Amino acid sequence: MDDQEQLARKRFLILQLIRLSGAAMALFGAVIISGRLIDFPELGYLLLVLGAMEFFLLPNLISKSWRTPDQ
Repeated sequence: MDDQEQLARKRFLILQLIRLSGAAMALFGAVIISGRLIDFPELGYLLLVLGAMEFFLLPNLISKSWRTPDQ
């Protein structure tokens, strides 16, 4: 395995962990909104929105920053 492939695997793992944490945050927010965990729906809405943003937007922003200048 060469350095390029190893770097690509690390970056892929990082992006997938970011997506996983965003999904977990959004799910946690949904549970809070339902009132099953704590009775503070504002926090739940905040976590739901932030988790969705982390899931959908953050991996794209990070992968754009990793692109080489000639691409």
